[in-house]
Amino acid sequence: MKKLIYLLIISLAAVVIACESRTYEEISDNTPITAPVNYITDVKPIMDNNCMGCHSAGSFKPFATYNQVKNNIDGILDRIQRPNGDQEKMPKGGSLSATQINIFIKWKADGLTEN
Repeated sequence: MKKLIYLLIISLAAVVIACESRTYEEISDNTPITAPVNYITDVKPIMDNNCMGCHSAGSFKPFATYNQVKNNIDGILDRIQRPNGDQEKMPKGGSLSATQINIFIKWKADGLTEN
């Protein structure tokens, strides 16, 4: 009987913890980007950390410079937003966070500025 009461208390505690009243926006990293986005400070670090392993200067499809990234933004947006499991999703073997993807979207909306 004591084991049953103990199990019920543990179960109730787990339900209470799991049913917090925080919203999706509060717990996700998919926060809107409100500040202006530019290549040098916002986009380039993401490219350097996630894309340069395959897309360095001299590769099949280099994204090593501002102009290379700017001129291919539509293809980049297409590839980074594909669902997990899609063979053409980038980066290979991983995914950018929602915030990182939003930075690319906002950069395009802001006019693809360099500085």
